[in-house]
Amino acid sequence: MLVAQEGRVREAGTEPPIPGSARLHRPTLWAAAALLLLLAALCVLSLLIGSGSNPIAKAWGFLTGDPAARADAQIRLAVMDVRLPRTIAGLLVGNALGAAGCLLQAVTRNPLAETGLLGVNSGAALGVVIGLTYFHITSAYAVLVWALVGGMAASAVVLLLAASGRAAGSPLRLVLAGSALGATFHGATSYVLLGTQSTFDTYRYWTIGSLAGIETKDTLPLLPLIAVGLAVAFLSVRPLSALALGDDSARSLGHHPGRIRLTVAVAVTLLAGSAVALAGPIAFLGLLAPYAARSVTGPRMGGQLVLSGLVGACVMIVADLLARVVIRPWETPVSVLLAFIGGPLLIWIARSRRMSTAGASA
Repeated sequence: MLVAQEGRVREAGTEPPIPGSARLHRPTLWAAAALLLLLAALCVLSLLIGSGSNPIAKAWGFLTGDPAARADAQIRLAVMDVRLPRTIAGLLVGNALGAAGCLLQAVTRNPLAETGLLGVNSGAALGVVIGLTYFHITSAYAVLVWALVGGMAASAVVLLLAASGRAAGSPLRLVLAGSALGATFHGATSYVLLGTQSTFDTYRYWTIGSLAGIETKDTLPLLPLIAVGLAVAFLSVRPLSALALGDDSARSLGHHPGRIRLTVAVAVTLLAGSAVALAGPIAFLGLLAPYAARSVTGPRMGGQLVLSGLVGACVMIVADLLARVVIRPWETPVSVLLAFIGGPLLIWIARSRRMSTAGASA
């Protein structure tokens, strides 16, 4: 009956409405506007506040075009060469992790799914360790490249395993493959680290997760990957909305559930792999941002994706600002601050009565 009705609708040249599809409703638009204003204010603060002793007034004068501040080489270095690149990196990493978490929770129908589920984090770690130990890489850019390659390779193996067999593309198969490969890569990383003290020292700095020391040249190569990942994500909004109705309903509407999951997994790989390569493993952000977005949008997948990216970017900038001032003049790793925030929130989410409803609506 449903298939026949679907055929008649298509003959009429129209698509059946899908609950929770791409259109944004008014609360989502208001929330998006508020988050954009907040994000703009946070970016300005990120350019004004640093871990050093440069006064905020001078940085503000530099931004507003004050001649004396513009002539100050130290202020120019602090704002343009230190704070601006890490602000851009915070925007990219937060947006990418928020969007990737939203996609992953929707495709697995699991509100506690996190961006490391596809083995990206463990693969990136193994790539960094291999590059440091066997290829003797020394530059921060080389570490970024090896992390990106390792994360992409690990996710590709997970996708191949999930796509094989009779249950190809199922959420359970994807989760099991990611968990198994992640544990394997983690063991391989530990094995290599045991015999190389110098590698461990460099790896330890990368794995804590931080935006400190990021330069513009580090972010530019990742922009196309993040852009492609976001494009694929937004093209997947309608198929994911259909998939939320169940595999049978998605098929009756002309979608292939296995292909949807694999396509989304590719988008998650591009987004999470780029974020991990740039800032190291960042926990909790890909989990918390989609949950906050769903509290506003409900089951609307398009709104979830937009707000998840904005929430992720805002949280990342806030965490980076706190990282600069908590133990000034030194810096706290961003991942440590997010863990302090994310741990209690994760417990609250796990105890929430709305968790199962939120997961089902994703």
